[in-house]
Amino acid sequence: MPRSGPKRVPTRLADQTACAPVACKNCGVYQLCQPLGLEDDDLALLDSIVRRKEVYKRGQVLFRPGERFDYVYAIRGGSVKTSVSSDDGRVQITGFHIAGELLGLSALASGHYSGEARALETISVCKVEVSRLDEIAREIPSVQYQILKIMSSQIRQDEELMLLLGTRRAEERLAAYLLGLSRRFASRNYSPKQFRLSMSRKDIGNYLGMAEETVCRILARFHDDGLITAKRRMVSLNDLARLSALARNDAAA
Repeated sequence: MPRSGPKRVPTRLADQTACAPVACKNCGVYQLCQPLGLEDDDLALLDSIVRRKEVYKRGQVLFRPGERFDYVYAIRGGSVKTSVSSDDGRVQITGFHIAGELLGLSALASGHYSGEARALETISVCKVEVSRLDEIAREIPSVQYQILKIMSSQIRQDEELMLLLGTRRAEERLAAYLLGLSRRFASRNYSPKQFRLSMSRKDIGNYLGMAEETVCRILARFHDDGLITAKRRMVSLNDLARLSALARNDAAA
């Protein structure tokens, strides 16, 4: 986690912030650091937890299935996709993760990563050593509670995805996906209306259970209807209310 970061305003465009480091207070690890009583100018304990701060280039792998669970990764800047593979080689994307979010906690039970995490662009991460984190969690019960809260939030996101894939049409899935990204960017003090889709249309289709061509067609329709403005990977959400209404209408259909 960075000692300090540039000041952010909610209207900053995501193409400017895609790789910009997220402020400590907006980082997933901050939820663990906060109950320890750390002040902004007193990061001694934090530095003992965060052992490495590293940069990965687009396409580089943070961890692979079967590797030992040594670190929790806090995304400081950029975005990452996670995926799992079946025995016959088929790949299922399980998530897209942005600055301030954590990776790797699902390996806590088995002690090994079950999937792959790959950088979608140049990213910076803080690697939190699991053994040190576990030591502190045993000493300070509030840290254990914060870990449970973070894991609970991730489980809730998985449940929402299952509902999305099981009950809703393609248009609603994509509308809900864009709205979900909007909320996540807003929670990190980035713009909720303008951001860069670092993932490909093919990857979005894999994640949402639809063909790449369907993703392209629906995005084009949203663009033509004035709901969004899409130019390559930059997207502007022009009418959040109409997108939300579309999601609700499709869900009820």
